Amino acid sequence: MPSSKRKDLQLTFPTQPPAKKLKEAHSSDAEFQVVRAALTLSVPPVFAANPRAGVEEMLDSMIMRYISSLQGVVLSHSNLIFTNKEAVIQRDCPFLICKIAFDATVWSPRVGFRLLGKVNLCSPDHVSLLVHRTFNVSIPRNHIPMDTWEFEYGPAENDPQFGAVDNDDGEKPENENEHDHQGGGKWVHKVTGDILGGSTGILDFTVIGLTVANEMLSLLGSLQPDPFSPRHTVNQQAETRKEDQESSEEDEEEEEEETNSDSESEEEEEDSDMDTFQALGKRKDIEDAKEKSIAGKKRKQG
Repeated sequence: MPSSKRKDLQLTFPTQPPAKKLKEAHSSDAEFQVVRAALTLSVPPVFAANPRAGVEEMLDSMIMRYISSLQGVVLSHSNLIFTNKEAVIQRDCPFLICKIAFDATVWSPRVGFRLLGKVNLCSPDHVSLLVHRTFNVSIPRNHIPMDTWEFEYGPAENDPQFGAVDNDDGEKPENENEHDHQGGGKWVHKVTGDILGGSTGILDFTVIGLTVANEMLSLLGSLQPDPFSPRHTVNQQAETRKEDQESSEEDEEEEEEETNSDSESEEEEEDSDMDTFQALGKRKDIEDAKEKSIAGKKRKQG
């Protein structure tokens, strides 16, 4: 009786020659890197006649997505080869299982990197930047030197001067788009009044964190000279504010106690003065009574 199990089918197709080795090793400190990657893909049966086209289409779907195994955002791929001459079809599954290798160009920022970004939005809580006009960076308020910079609110949207035009044709100035982020306000230098980022809006910041959501990478930056100091964390600043509040409350309580003690001492002095006056008044009344009694006795004797 024949066995019910089916043997795995194998398809054979020509491979390309191996890709040339990179001329020099890429440093892990580089912002952009070329990584040699190997994958096993299930190619749909529609590409059975041309598996390479199916693999390239699947690799194209990885572009501009953060791939954790590559530790970066894939920007491009090249030098695709099939590491095996045969593709495997398992049981009743019509997909071609292919093992491939390729070079992936990735954007791979790391914590501690110093990068340049252009100011995109300013608010009292954070500053938003764009790196390479593509990737988002957020610099929270606690990572902006508050002893140097302060937030200055912009005009309200219903302000008649908001969005005013300068020329007679009613067209906006050409450079207006460069300063759109100042519409809701801006961060200015406390002494010089210069805008954060200057006329170009370019900021040099330190990467202190990476956030991946829905395969999209965004950065957390800092403008502090010591960005990794614990005193720049939100919890530490909350504790500092709490300590300052407690110290101010203690100072107020001490002032109230001193005020109460001063008022009590004043009341005691007033009471003592009143007691002295009362004693003097009673003594005079006694002397007057004695004089009256002596005068009355003399009249009787006379």
